[in-house]
Amino acid sequence: MTAHAGEPHGVRRATRADFGVLADVLARAFYDDPVTAWFYPDDARRLRHARRFFAIRLRQLARHGLIHTNAERTGAALWASPGRWRDDVRQSLMMLPMLPVLLPRIVRSTQAVREIERRHPVAPHYYLSVLGTEPARQGGGIGSALLAAALRICDATGTAAYLESSKESNVSFYARHGFAVTERIELPEAGPPLWLMWREPPSRHRTGHPADR
Repeated sequence: MTAHAGEPHGVRRATRADFGVLADVLARAFYDDPVTAWFYPDDARRLRHARRFFAIRLRQLARHGLIHTNAERTGAALWASPGRWRDDVRQSLMMLPMLPVLLPRIVRSTQAVREIERRHPVAPHYYLSVLGTEPARQGGGIGSALLAAALRICDATGTAAYLESSKESNVSFYARHGFAVTERIELPEAGPPLWLMWREPPSRHRTGHPADR
């Protein structure tokens, strides 16, 4: 799919032909991310493990049709559509190649995933699973352009959006796009914090908190 006319940074829907490049980009983008480092503490192997994880995540979320990239493929935003954020059994089986990596920390990894899922809102929303930009291109507006592509869908349909920010420094970035922190949690075993953020579409009253959690 080509970019819309006048789309900043040539933002477009990603295709499966983009996934290899985007997995590499996301692995580099999240190399110093606190949660990524917590799951994959081996600095020497983290890039390879993260690359494999994002390759799987791209394939998982492809069915939603909500993966955006830019003309240069230096960034990606991965969304799940309302009511479909939780992987079904078939999709979860795609994570089996990661088990040897996570096995030494399987208990805390499982606890972390369960805690994140337990806090996930039940009110209808689009879920931003991943947003990342090539480190050398960060700060140039690519992330904002990628984010805006899906937020226009949220606004057009009157649907909320939700994400978990793994860096406090990114909270203000998301706030500029209408997200508000609803809760700060910490992963088990002295794990890093996460900032849970919710965005109401402009057509709704902005309370900053998801309904019916």
